[in-house]
Amino acid sequence: MTAIAIPRRRPFTARGVWLVLTTILVLGAPGHHLAAGELDFDVLFSEYSGGRAPSKVAWSPAGDALTYVWKTGGVNALWIDDLGAEGRRRLLTIGEDRDIGDTGDIGNDDSTPRLAKLGGYHWSPDGTALLLESEGDLYYLSITDAELRRLTKTDAEEQDPKLSPDGGRVAFVRDWDLHLLDLESGEERRLTHDGVENEILNGTTDWVYWEEIWGRDSTGFWWSPAGNHIAYYRFDESPVKNYPMVDSTHPYPQIEWQKYPAAGEHNPIVRVGVLELDGGETTWLDTGADRDVYLARVDWRHSGDRVLVQRLNRDQTKLDLLLCDPAGGDCSELMTETSETWVNLHNDLHFLADDSFVWSSEASGWNEVFVCYSDCSVKRELTPAEWTISAVTGLAEKAGRVVVSAYKRSELGALHRSVLSLPLGGGQPVVLAGGEAWSSAAAVASNGRVVISSSTANEPTTVRVVDADGSELATLPVEGPVFDPAAVPQWKFFTIAGPDGSRLPAGLLEPAGRQPGEKYPVVMYHYGGPASQVVSDRWGSRGRGPWHKMMAERGYGVFSVDNQASNYFGKSGADRVHRRFGPINLAAQRAGVNYLRGLDWVDGDRVGIWGWSGGGTHTLYVLFNSPGTWAAGVSGAPVTDWRFYDTIWTERYLDHPEDNPDGYRDSSPVTWVEGLADKLLVVHGTGDDNVHPNNTFALLRRLIDAEKAFEDGIYPRQKHGFRGKDSRHFYERMTEFFDRHLRDAGD
Repeated sequence: MTAIAIPRRRPFTARGVWLVLTTILVLGAPGHHLAAGELDFDVLFSEYSGGRAPSKVAWSPAGDALTYVWKTGGVNALWIDDLGAEGRRRLLTIGEDRDIGDTGDIGNDDSTPRLAKLGGYHWSPDGTALLLESEGDLYYLSITDAELRRLTKTDAEEQDPKLSPDGGRVAFVRDWDLHLLDLESGEERRLTHDGVENEILNGTTDWVYWEEIWGRDSTGFWWSPAGNHIAYYRFDESPVKNYPMVDSTHPYPQIEWQKYPAAGEHNPIVRVGVLELDGGETTWLDTGADRDVYLARVDWRHSGDRVLVQRLNRDQTKLDLLLCDPAGGDCSELMTETSETWVNLHNDLHFLADDSFVWSSEASGWNEVFVCYSDCSVKRELTPAEWTISAVTGLAEKAGRVVVSAYKRSELGALHRSVLSLPLGGGQPVVLAGGEAWSSAAAVASNGRVVISSSTANEPTTVRVVDADGSELATLPVEGPVFDPAAVPQWKFFTIAGPDGSRLPAGLLEPAGRQPGEKYPVVMYHYGGPASQVVSDRWGSRGRGPWHKMMAERGYGVFSVDNQASNYFGKSGADRVHRRFGPINLAAQRAGVNYLRGLDWVDGDRVGIWGWSGGGTHTLYVLFNSPGTWAAGVSGAPVTDWRFYDTIWTERYLDHPEDNPDGYRDSSPVTWVEGLADKLLVVHGTGDDNVHPNNTFALLRRLIDAEKAFEDGIYPRQKHGFRGKDSRHFYERMTEFFDRHLRDAGD
């Protein structure tokens, strides 16, 4: 697992390094003023160690009932909360066919419907039933009489099911084709007929659209308001090159081919069709002669007479909102947004009953939301002064309001998130959740009710239900962490001096039990990409959040600083990294080290840095370009050569490789390996289908050729976000690495 390249010297063996790790973790090697703290690895990686909250929260169509998933007796279960009613909270179905024991005053008996596994679910339009997903099949649950009916039983998975507007049919994707099921008769019909994996995809997306266009929450088809048509994607993946995902844990490695368009390479060819359900014919929308574009969003106008397609050019500098005739396929440009750098996509388009629509724009340098009329040449500004909108989280047209996540444009404004209810007709917002906390709307009802989740970096999550005026209606069950949040080190937030007279947002955990006159090591954590943010006042229930607090208990300072391209500086700030990654973040992290060295308890020679994904990339960049500033760094799943990463994300910021060869070269860590003078651990999973492991292999080759010492951790079959035992193993390994090179280096 471990390989350390140290030229002309005998390297450690993998077994030798593991013995060091085992000794430190099990025997508890002495350190500097270690506190007998609340946190250790058994606590960090116990189930729900940082607490938990309900998941998959959804409102009924009328907004009078709420459903959510909550684990009971060790099993996921689906609950309904009839707000205001006596005995309002009751169990609907259990995600495993076994007894879950006593559920309290609501009871549990054999009449409760059971599924093999509880997946997604969807309310019927009339609010009387739920469409359930379980292990790739579909079920229909009556809420009134608890009758559970199985709809499908196939070897292939039914994906992305959606009920028709009248609730009588369900459309879904199976084997890369669209299908339609009539709920009354049980009759099933295949709507498209040429779907083939990695070739033709109907009603769904390919990997790069799913990851970069839809943010891992994609869909590929859309019911018309009248339920007589379905608009859908058709992907032709034949131009896209294959990447081999290799599982080498077998006598003969197994290969799974992934369609993956790397920067500068061919994308899939995408079309949008409108299927007339009675006749079964598809009308293809004429979205233009240029096929090398992104058809990023598809929506039906409220009246159902037009389909709206958002067309983004390959350079991502021009976004057209196309108005298309579903019968003839003709399209015209309704409105256009342009940028000299890039146009960010959003999910903020919502049509109103009069065919006006909610829309957001970053044209001012900050994201703002409007109600647009016609081509948006006439619009009503909804954004309150000095606020910026993170996202439109829901439309409550019956209540005449749109619910948004927002923050102030002040120095530390983005540290928190507020939930605002904005009147569609203009006027003062209602602050549903504000103050010094990180709040988000988990679900918005048609009548303006909202489920709000709130936390701080030092206080775990709470979930409450509020009415349209902000008054609290109910709270939902939460479970606190297995440790006392008040007994562990507490985050402090402030700003520090940055480049060009800027003030950079920062967060600090001081070492527990810090003694006057003593010097302590510090671990810095960063990400550093455009419009990113790691300095945030919200609870981290898993992974790095509790680990950082554990490290502070063990005698480390933990520090983060966000750069001038982060959320704190809006879109105009993010534009600073156009065509060149690296220098902006390096300047911020250096400013962070300068701040730390000004603290009387920090040992400036024992400062480390780490990050994951883009943070792993930037860890390599700062180490290679500022040797001696940090003593050690850990780079997790990094992009090391930007030519290796996907088209959509990479070209958005760096443009096409042929148009910006210098930017690609200078932004890539592999270019700067000669600068490495500090301790380095690089970690990657061989099953990573996002940042492929060839990134790390290419880096290691360059490091070896440059005769540079390093350590690596290769995790077989692990994907981009580590899970399970591999996650614990990584955090244990990183702890040992920093102990060896930071904490114990001061002995």
